Amino acid sequence: MPRRFALSLALAGLLASPTFAQSSPGQELAAKIELLGEVHDSAAGHAARAALLNAKLEAGWRPAIAMEQFDTDQQAALDTAMRECGDADCVVARVAPERSGWTWSYYKPVIALALQYHLPLYAANLSRADASKVVKEGFAAALTPELVARYKLDDLPAGVLQAQENEVRGSHCGMLPESLVEPMAKAQIARDVVMAETLRENAASGVVLIAGNGHTRGDIAVAYWLRQQGLQPHAVGFIEPDAAADSFDEVHRIPKTERPDPCAQFQPPKAAN
Repeated sequence: MPRRFALSLALAGLLASPTFAQSSPGQELAAKIELLGEVHDSAAGHAARAALLNAKLEAGWRPAIAMEQFDTDQQAALDTAMRECGDADCVVARVAPERSGWTWSYYKPVIALALQYHLPLYAANLSRADASKVVKEGFAAALTPELVARYKLDDLPAGVLQAQENEVRGSHCGMLPESLVEPMAKAQIARDVVMAETLRENAASGVVLIAGNGHTRGDIAVAYWLRQQGLQPHAVGFIEPDAAADSFDEVHRIPKTERPDPCAQFQPPKAAN
């Protein structure tokens, strides 16, 4: 493992103070499907999660790794990069678009672990273009008929849809035109289902998802859809002190990241005519 990644993992060991919930090694290895969350802009949270994953691998777990940060249509490029690259810098340079919106320095330690332990690395996310299709035209515009049928997306549970609508309103500072709330909630559900399908296909040999807490929460997101398929995922949240913990099976508290008020200059999208 490159020295800078090893150092980041060592630092994460210091960050993972007694304020973090800890599981026994037996419990960690017993979970075939792990969902490891994140606060996207929390350097401390990313470091702590990388340290946790490293500890699981050192204890003998050998899962595939699925990442929200790569779209499913990047899988071929990701396979080639993982086969030909010797380090995470190379993988990111080969696969990640220049303006993807992700802070790749946070994810390189995870990619480095996949390289070190020769673990399959899967692109798990629905692309932004396909999510936009869901917003405009519904699930069938971006998802296969088989996927829509498997997860019964034509008959969404009212509680799940309503909860996702509430999340969409909150994440857009309550300023989103109401006509966009349900379509954008369905796009979020589509992302969750695509990630769930990637995990379902690799559940027998073990798999871990690297994604935002909104996707790893256990009640309405990826874990919910996996349970509909008869699987038992373990949802882990890396959450700040003021965030609710009741949506996760396991919680690791991370320091609060100082950031500007995201709603101060928020400009909501316009409703479609």
